[in-house]
Amino acid sequence: MTEVPPTPLPATITYPIAERLNIAEQLHGRTVADPYRWLEDTADPRTAEWSQAQDVLARSWLDAMPGRERLDARLRELMRTGSVSTPTWRAGRAFFTRRGPEQDHPVVLVRESDGTERVLLDVSALDPSGRTTLDAWSPSLEGTRLAYQVSVGGNEHSLLHVIDVETGELVEGPIDRCRYSAIGWLPGGEEFYYVRQLDPALLPEDEKLFHRRVWRHRVGTDPRTDLNVHGDDQAHTFYYSVTVSHDGRWLVVSGSPSTLKHDSVWIADLHGDGALKPVILTEAGVQCSASVARDGRLYLHTNHGAPRQRLCVADPANPTEWTELIAEEPDSVLDGVRWLDGDLVVLRTRHAVSELHLHDAATGAHKREIPLPGTGSLHGMSVVDSQTPHDQDTVWFGWTDFVTPQSVFRYSRATGETVLHEAAPGRVELPAVTTQQIAYSSKDGTTVRMFVVSGEQKPDLPRPALLTGYGGFAIGRGPGYSATTLAWVEAGGVWVHVSLRGGDEEGEDWHVAGMRANKQNVFDDFHAAAEHLVRTGWTTPQQLSIMGGSNGGLLVGAALTQRPELYAAVVCSAPLLDMVRYEKFLLGRLWADEYGSASVSEELGWLLSYSPYHQVVTDVEYPSVLFTVFESDSRVDPNHARKMCAALQHASSSDPTKHPVLIRRETEVGHAGRSVSRTVSLAVDQLTFLANATGMEL
Repeated sequence: MTEVPPTPLPATITYPIAERLNIAEQLHGRTVADPYRWLEDTADPRTAEWSQAQDVLARSWLDAMPGRERLDARLRELMRTGSVSTPTWRAGRAFFTRRGPEQDHPVVLVRESDGTERVLLDVSALDPSGRTTLDAWSPSLEGTRLAYQVSVGGNEHSLLHVIDVETGELVEGPIDRCRYSAIGWLPGGEEFYYVRQLDPALLPEDEKLFHRRVWRHRVGTDPRTDLNVHGDDQAHTFYYSVTVSHDGRWLVVSGSPSTLKHDSVWIADLHGDGALKPVILTEAGVQCSASVARDGRLYLHTNHGAPRQRLCVADPANPTEWTELIAEEPDSVLDGVRWLDGDLVVLRTRHAVSELHLHDAATGAHKREIPLPGTGSLHGMSVVDSQTPHDQDTVWFGWTDFVTPQSVFRYSRATGETVLHEAAPGRVELPAVTTQQIAYSSKDGTTVRMFVVSGEQKPDLPRPALLTGYGGFAIGRGPGYSATTLAWVEAGGVWVHVSLRGGDEEGEDWHVAGMRANKQNVFDDFHAAAEHLVRTGWTTPQQLSIMGGSNGGLLVGAALTQRPELYAAVVCSAPLLDMVRYEKFLLGRLWADEYGSASVSEELGWLLSYSPYHQVVTDVEYPSVLFTVFESDSRVDPNHARKMCAALQHASSSDPTKHPVLIRRETEVGHAGRSVSRTVSLAVDQLTFLANATGMEL
């Protein structure tokens, strides 16, 4: 393919005018300036005019970046691998998703016991525009009905539907306000438990995104007649999950009032009085997930008394009397458990790398390690249900590593072997890369690890590097297939992901060490990773770029303001950046347990010490910065990036033709799910921007 020569980069940049207002608040005796507060208001004509002018500026630069067409073609090819999910088994039927090489979204299929497959749900057929995304799906216990949730335009306000598996006909829905709802089917497929928000029209303006309840619903009836099961006596920010045991006897409800786990768990005997009784009530920092397995015992996976997690059991009829079954280990994290006909399959991660082990369900004794395909990440485990006559000793799991797209493997207890069950459907020629995990010391001497993907095992010369991480909310990330990573490395770069404090790679203590008053540790870990890459010859500050999204956007926002000389270019996506006012927008109030609250004097001090928007100062040579935001984002308000962009455009003393500050925005897309086409378009803009700033030829 002959690439069309791009339009030359503009010779000059004139940033759109953003009025700096003399706005300052007195907060706990501190004067806090906020000159761009007007950019919080999308209804303000000045905001609309400024945003449209920024759109024109961003496109004039991004569209002129060299290598765009080659990169677009290569990313689309690397995405053609597709993916396949772990099957969910119901009465001999396997339900799963698959995305083929030409598909923009995954499709839900059912595989019958004779091996034939049928498409049950294709959101691209429902909405050819690509704006509709699949949020979740759940088959009934008998495999005769499928509940699924979709959202439109990235808003994540899930609409719940139910279809008949035999005919594909819609039998329910849409039921609105089902964001993040699990489905707990009762035997027979006529009723289920689910989570639904109260009508926002009946709620105070600042609480319209909250107030969830657990409901019992009969398929085909008006949801206004649903039975309100739980939630009236809890905080309005509570989110809930529900499970029902396979025999339909036990309902387990778990919930937390914020994204920092303060988990509560309740259980009800549906064959008895049906009343929910507490298993554990909200306690700071306690994570606990619970379910009743096919052996009739209540299993509790928790960090209560064990920062790296342990497994306990109880009699569902006496749920507060726990017995430890599998203890915490000192150097791995217990991440998941599946009951397998008298045994337990236990998922552990050791320094963010997945392991599987087999334990005796009665005693908890370790029996053997289950072989895995390599060094990578396991996503989802499943076993057959009691109504499936075959493979009672088999566990299926999703698998990925840096060069393996999402595929499914299965382990047989009888043979002791792990074999490929289904590979990702596309066949793509991948670049030759090497991957390694490197340990280094952070500022305070803590050992931190990072994954390095490159064309060479050791640096033979400095090259453009892309450093990324997350570092928050006890969210970790291990090895995984990424078209973006492979395209960057194939072009001659180094891609690095750091397992920063604030995640869960080393358990809850690792998380606590990077939150609230300890948040600076996350940024120090990141800076130390950059310095290690420079010191060991992988890259130079002039070739080092950084990228992060959401909480990772906060990470790179803090990095560019704290160490502007260390980084050449930054992509900051869907970020939190005004840490004084973040609680006032969208889901922000859920995050105060993670960051701290400006309403508390001491905590305001934590926030101001690193809040990127408040750390921007004039006459500093800031790196090239590209903000990417999504107008339908219902988690992080795009106003963070608007205000920070205006502040940097005003303050930076760098030559804007060499180190521009741009903001790229999309409409009708949100914080999370999107089509492959839109994913590629975003990645092309991000990577060409970073490549141009670091001297890489794509």
